[in-house]
Amino acid sequence: MDKLKLAVYWASSCGGCDIAIVELGEHLLELAQVADIVFWPCAMDFKYADVQALPDKYIDVTLFNGAIRTDEDAHVAHLLREKTKVLVAFGSCAMEGCIPGLGNIKGPDHALQRASLTTPTTDNPAGALPRARFAMPEGELTLPALANQVRTLEQVVPIEYSIPGCPPNHDQIWKAMTAVIENKLPEVGSLLGVDDRTVCDQCPRVREGKIRVERFLRPHEIIPDPERCLLEQGLICAGPATHAGCGALCVKAEMPCRGCYGPAAGALDQGAALLDAIVAGFEGESDADIRRVLATIVDPVGTFYRFSLGASLLHQLKMGAEASGQICASQRNGEDAS
Repeated sequence: MDKLKLAVYWASSCGGCDIAIVELGEHLLELAQVADIVFWPCAMDFKYADVQALPDKYIDVTLFNGAIRTDEDAHVAHLLREKTKVLVAFGSCAMEGCIPGLGNIKGPDHALQRASLTTPTTDNPAGALPRARFAMPEGELTLPALANQVRTLEQVVPIEYSIPGCPPNHDQIWKAMTAVIENKLPEVGSLLGVDDRTVCDQCPRVREGKIRVERFLRPHEIIPDPERCLLEQGLICAGPATHAGCGALCVKAEMPCRGCYGPAAGALDQGAALLDAIVAGFEGESDADIRRVLATIVDPVGTFYRFSLGASLLHQLKMGAEASGQICASQRNGEDAS
């Protein structure tokens, strides 16, 4: 049998998803027996021209990690879509925007100015900002230009599947790859390597069914009871609104779930689902009491939408008000690009 053709790409992300693939360990040897890696620039020396030279749909499966934050990200997403039969949003950044998606709160101009002008370690007396194009005697220098909004992969090109996680657990990755190797992929649009439970369903802690807290705490403010539900101890735990797949690793390590596996099955908006789960726990409390306790949550958007802002209903509302493909003002050089 011909080997599968596999590609892996890293857009705007931290690189943790690529490390998670390496953590497959000995399974990589099994994968090498049935698949050839035809494009993985993070690990091997490939060029975009190599991909452009491939016939359309030559690649069987592409694991695309990272959000779409630059014009280069968008270009490669379209290129790999043309060359790939099965395109997978691999990890939280590609699936829902993840941490880069929080940049949508204030936009790319704020991020560029903050990084270039106001950090304690920045020495920039001229106040120069990165530009997408800059003319030099030797020729024009270029940088990838930031778009106005961080987008998910599916907001740019059609995809077949998603693998959640920041990063995906290596056991989960191997389950997904096994489904590919054995040609047992589920219905298009499904998540790979996970079931339909929530992190709460995997959590061994005891829940009493009612939140009895006067204020919500940050993790450094409490040493929690290792047997009791963290949410009921006043820690914001995203377990009720987060898809299973990680094995509740954070919760078992005495840390509340942060929500990196995305919304639970059937939930349209993870942040709204988490807020609903919290408020539902305040059974019998007055609206005033609920509002008072909720007001003690530090950074509500960063708490409820830490990983999912880019795919949220809030993002969709903002996208409706401005064009997502425009280049941010700080990087314009006489003309716009997308």
